[in-house]
Amino acid sequence: MLAVNWETIRLFVHVLAATVWVGGQLTLAALVPALRRLGAEIPRAAAQRFSQVAWPAFAALIVTGTWNVIAVRAQVTGSYETTLVVKLIVVAVSGLTAALHARAKTATGLAVFGSLTGISALAALFVGILLAE
Repeated sequence: MLAVNWETIRLFVHVLAATVWVGGQLTLAALVPALRRLGAEIPRAAAQRFSQVAWPAFAALIVTGTWNVIAVRAQVTGSYETTLVVKLIVVAVSGLTAALHARAKTATGLAVFGSLTGISALAALFVGILLAE
């Protein structure tokens, strides 16, 4: 068996948190239409419960993402640096739009901020893969 080290743990926690943040959003979005048929408050209750898991995952992404940057700081030049800045922007957009989605009071606000959150979370995941190459 290969040895487990801090880099392995850091990357595992980062990928696990991304799985929860991005995968949870996709799963919840897929379930909302069915949940609405069960009652108007059911999707809201599911979203509130998801947020209790999602926000700690987002915090873990920030912590492990910072740790990742520190670990590869010698590589942070040129196109890697540009790609990293793009990732930081889409991560910030993802967190901001998720917070706005959680506070939205209208169906339009929920739809717009929910969509922006999902798109930016997927973009952050994609750009993160670029950084791992």
